[in-house]
Amino acid sequence: MPKLKDTDYLSISARVRAMETRLLTRERMERMVDARSDEDAAKVLMECGYAELPSLTAGALDACLAQARGAVFADLRSSVPDPRLLDVFQMKYDYHNAKVLIKSEAMGADPGRLLMDGGRYPKERLADAYRRDDLRDLSGRFRQAVAEAKEVLASGGDPQRADFVLDRAYFEELLDAAKALDSAFLLGYVRISIDAVNLRSAVRAARMGKGTEFLAQVLLPGGNVEPHALSAAKGGDLGNLFRAGLLAEAAAAGAALAVPGGGSLTAFERMCDDAVTGYLAQARRIPFGEHPIIGYLYAREAEITAIRTIMSGRMAGLSGEKIRERLREPYV
Repeated sequence: MPKLKDTDYLSISARVRAMETRLLTRERMERMVDARSDEDAAKVLMECGYAELPSLTAGALDACLAQARGAVFADLRSSVPDPRLLDVFQMKYDYHNAKVLIKSEAMGADPGRLLMDGGRYPKERLADAYRRDDLRDLSGRFRQAVAEAKEVLASGGDPQRADFVLDRAYFEELLDAAKALDSAFLLGYVRISIDAVNLRSAVRAARMGKGTEFLAQVLLPGGNVEPHALSAAKGGDLGNLFRAGLLAEAAAAGAALAVPGGGSLTAFERMCDDAVTGYLAQARRIPFGEHPIIGYLYAREAEITAIRTIMSGRMAGLSGEKIRERLREPYV
C-alpha cells in the first residue's frame, strides 16, 4: 500500500474530533460514581452514545459494551484510509480468545462465555477454526503462537508459560504492524505499552523474589528500555531506568514497592496506565493525520474499561472511594 499523507486523513480526523465530544470525561465519570442509583449512573452512558441497558446486570453491561466496541470498529473500518490501524487495536482480542480456547480445551470446558468480540477474527469463526485445527486464514505469527502455547500445555507445562508465549507474540505483531504502517506516533505507543508491561513484570518479579531466569521469560523486546537493563536492575534502580520518560512517576513508585510485602500495587498500576494515556493524549494537539484516529481508538478502549469499573463496582456495592482508586485518567 502506498504511503499515505496526513491530508488523506482530513475528513475522518474532523469526524473523530466531533465524536470525541461524546467520550466519557472525568466529570461524567464522577457523576456516574456519585449517582444516587445504578439506574441514574447508567443514564450517563446514553449521553455518550451507548444503548440503554435492558437490565442492570453484568451480562447486560458486557453485551452493551461489546456492541459499542464492535460498532466503533465497523464504522471506522469503512472510512479510515488504512484499515490496518484498526488491527493494532483489535488483535488483543484475538490473543485473549486464543488463551481461552487453549485453556478450555486442556480443561475440557466450554469456552463460549469467555470469548470476546472485537478481534480481527470474529470469535465464532476463530473458535470454529481452532476446533478444526485449521488456522491457515489467520496471521502467521498468530498461528505459530497458538501452536506453541498448545504444545506447552500438552506437555504438562505451566499455563502461565502458555500465556507468556501468546503475550510475546501479541506484542511482536503490534511492533510489526506499527512498522508496516510507518507511523512514528503509533510505534511510540507500542513501545511505551511494552515498557509499561515490562515495568509491571519487573516489580512483580522483585516482590516474588524471582530472578533473571524468570524475567527472561516474561520481559518483552521492543520497548524504550531494553529487557537486559531491566533484568540487571535491582528493584530500587527501576526509577533510574525510566527517569527521562512518561513512566518516571510509575517507575519511582514501583521501585519503592519492589520488595516482598511492599504494599498495594493499585496506585502503581494506575500510574502505568496513565503514562500510556499521557502519550496518546498528544494526539489531541494534532489536527489531522493518523494521530487523532489512534488516540480515539485508544480512548474508546479506555472508556469501556472505565465504564466496566464504575458499573461493576456499583453493582458489587463498592464505595465511591474504592471505585475512584481503580479509575484511570480519561483521554479527554
